[in-house]
Amino acid sequence: MLTFALRSLTAAAFLALPLTAPAAAESARHGAPLPLAAAVELLPSAVESREGYQRNSFKHWNVGQNPSDGCNTRAEVLIAESRVEPIVEAGCKIVAGEWYSYYDGVTLTAPGGLDIDHMVPLAEAWDSGASTWTAQRREAYANDQGAEHSLEAVSARSNRAKSDKDPADWQPPLADARCTYTAHWVATKLRWQLTVDDRERAALSELAAGCGQETVDYETAP
Repeated sequence: MLTFALRSLTAAAFLALPLTAPAAAESARHGAPLPLAAAVELLPSAVESREGYQRNSFKHWNVGQNPSDGCNTRAEVLIAESRVEPIVEAGCKIVAGEWYSYYDGVTLTAPGGLDIDHMVPLAEAWDSGASTWTAQRREAYANDQGAEHSLEAVSARSNRAKSDKDPADWQPPLADARCTYTAHWVATKLRWQLTVDDRERAALSELAAGCGQETVDYETAP
């Protein structure tokens, strides 16, 4: 009994230790959620450059996940994220539903008040590595529905306040949303193997330090 107890204590102590970067990478390869701070450590560093950026370098919105449904990516996200059955008219015109904008804690019922936010904005993605991608990969990024939080239906007001800023310059006005937002940001960057600069890393590390229970779960984009 004493031997069993000692082994249990040793195992518990081991699990309480922070993951090293190699251990975190191994955990990620096996699909296990990572502590937020460990996930931040996996982000590669690089100097950002916006040289040559144009928004139309990222084709969006395209025909979406289901080309036969007559809905583009924006419409598919609105339909998927509505908390009630949305009202959809001919031509995939969405006229009503119920959406919760977690950035600012606002519930909206009219789709005109919503933007579909790229979790990591297109300009930030360009700065962080997408400038070297093919046009096809940039289109895949701009319309990514393969991860739950790459695209988010949020209030137009909050999305336009965010604009193309990273977490060093913008965080959700609702304080309770900031840990979730940070985890989604880090997951998106890891999914698409995007880099961070020094200011961004410092902001993410500071946020992660106050989000002890938050984890990051991601799959690398095809």
